Amino acid sequence: MGMPATIGKSQPLTAEQLEAFGAELDAIRLEVMKNLGEEDARYIRNVARLVRYTEVSGRGLLMLGILPPAWLAGTTLLSISKIVENMELGHNVMHGQYDWMNDPAFNGKSYEWDNAGTADSWRDTHNVSHHVYTNIRGMDDDIGYGMLRLFPEQRWKRFYLGQPLYAFLLASLFEWGIAIQHLEIGAVVLGRKDRAEFDREWAVASKKMRGQLIRDYVLYPLLGGPMAPFVFSGNLVANLVRNYWTFTVIFCGHFTEDAEIFPKAVLKNETRGHRYLRQLRGSSNLTGGKVFHFMTGNLSHQIEHHLFPTMPARHYQKIAPRVQEICARYGQHYNTGSLPRQFGQVVKRVFRHALPSSPAPRPALLAS
Repeated sequence: MGMPATIGKSQPLTAEQLEAFGAELDAIRLEVMKNLGEEDARYIRNVARLVRYTEVSGRGLLMLGILPPAWLAGTTLLSISKIVENMELGHNVMHGQYDWMNDPAFNGKSYEWDNAGTADSWRDTHNVSHHVYTNIRGMDDDIGYGMLRLFPEQRWKRFYLGQPLYAFLLASLFEWGIAIQHLEIGAVVLGRKDRAEFDREWAVASKKMRGQLIRDYVLYPLLGGPMAPFVFSGNLVANLVRNYWTFTVIFCGHFTEDAEIFPKAVLKNETRGHRYLRQLRGSSNLTGGKVFHFMTGNLSHQIEHHLFPTMPARHYQKIAPRVQEICARYGQHYNTGSLPRQFGQVVKRVFRHALPSSPAPRPALLAS
């Protein structure tokens, strides 16, 4: 059956094609999930060990931080530990990717991560609001994180003129932005959220924030004694590195030139095939080697992650060529590129949509 013509890089699918498209992707998911086993369990336990050993080694070297090589090595190891814990361990475990192990240490509902925000609040804003309603305007709070206008479909306000600065601040303080995201401070100010509910949420959130601040910037520096300034600065730099890296990977996965957002109407009678197509068109991948993919938590395969969020992310690189081949056969654009290319498109979006802009025609999901 021929594909209908359309504007853009993807083509709308007929109902029959959409059903077949979803079935082929389902087959990949089922094949991987039914074969999970000891190799996957060993992998995630090794990741946890790597996080622990790099943290201990990094913090130990910072205790000798008066020596520049020790400070640099300690800060580097601590940065690696925080990045891997945040992305390959915490993020993936909290998606429930390893719940099948029945190991409390890797339970997605109880894992708590090294981050300013609580795991419970992240599970709500990310696993529910973002992954269920990916790129649906008015339902997915990750579209601009309440600060940025990254798509022309978002209503323009003068406030957005400053968004290049807001984007830099968000990148620098990314874990703190995630920590307060669920509080919906703007909704409280506008009277759209009950103040008592905010106060209850803030009591929990502020406790976690204080714990993070005290641990990294009071407790460990005090343990360093005369090395306190070097321990403090090493912790500060490691957190900044983690924030910048996480921001870059996440924004490259969601806000490149070809990424799309959708109106709430797409949810009406949405089938599994529709959902797969929405996830595909709202996501972007990054090319790179095994170490690069590992350091992104395999979120360099954001397309596969949005298609299969509960699949252990270590499998994304293996299935990506199959997903790409299916997309090609069904006339769907598989958005992938190098980190410089994709991040350049993100920066372009930040500056372009700080100014008034109008949406360009996008291909429909379903052929009429």
